[in-house]
Amino acid sequence: MTTSTSQLTTLFIVVALVCAFVPAFSVEEGEAKTLWDTCLLKITPKCALDIIGVVFGNGTIIDACCHDLVEEGKMCHDTLIKYISDRPHLVANETQYLKKRDDLWTHCVSVTKTA
Repeated sequence: MTTSTSQLTTLFIVVALVCAFVPAFSVEEGEAKTLWDTCLLKITPKCALDIIGVVFGNGTIIDACCHDLVEEGKMCHDTLIKYISDRPHLVANETQYLKKRDDLWTHCVSVTKTA
């Protein structure tokens, strides 16, 4: 049962990433394209999946990913999660996702301060 739940969660995360980021990368010009390119280069794909798993599911995050997230910066984190949560199939729970985003940021900042 746990394996099925884990596989389902992973599938949801991958689908969410594809739905969320493919439209962002199709932007030809402008500040949004620069922001996506800048933010997504600062964090590993594994950590990006973990962050999305925490915000949009029941995932967990390791301390190393918290360090990457804090290095990425609050503006990048806030903007990217807001962009994903604005997707039509997610927008109904946007308030919940934004709270989880902020809780994750607070947790990661505290982790980096203790290290």
